[in-house]
Amino acid sequence: MPVDLDETDRKLIAILQQDGRRSFKDISEETGIPASSVRYRVQRLEESGTLQIVGVADPLRIGFDRLALIGIKCALGKAREVCEELSKLSETSYVVLTTGQFDVMVEVVCRDIAHYTEFLHELLPKIDGITGTETFFVLEAHKLAYGWGIGDESPTPTDGAAGDPS
Repeated sequence: MPVDLDETDRKLIAILQQDGRRSFKDISEETGIPASSVRYRVQRLEESGTLQIVGVADPLRIGFDRLALIGIKCALGKAREVCEELSKLSETSYVVLTTGQFDVMVEVVCRDIAHYTEFLHELLPKIDGITGTETFFVLEAHKLAYGWGIGDESPTPTDGAAGDPS
């Protein structure tokens, strides 16, 4: 369920996207918002699933040899179920329902080609509804960014939330 974000929430998200290790006290001093309010708002954003504070690493630099994007074709009406099942697998880091040639796109991180082969030939076939796949191996990662909503890229509020037809 989307959370209604005000300018203060957007400001806190932008600050934490730049440095997720900032203390509530530091954020309070920068923004003039009481530290208790910063703590409450950040906790509310985390509990709603709007904000997640994590360390992001380039998998190709920390010992994972295979990073791949997989386009998945699904049986009619099965794409959401496929997404749910893919999301449960430890190898998947990104699972989205899409339009176009593929019904689902998934990012997979594997230790090596043997691990990827096991994923492709042993794990994927257990998921009901997959009718075809195409793999795109990542050779180099040139940008891994998670700074949406910072500066000029911040979306402007609309009357309806994304996906909300009202």
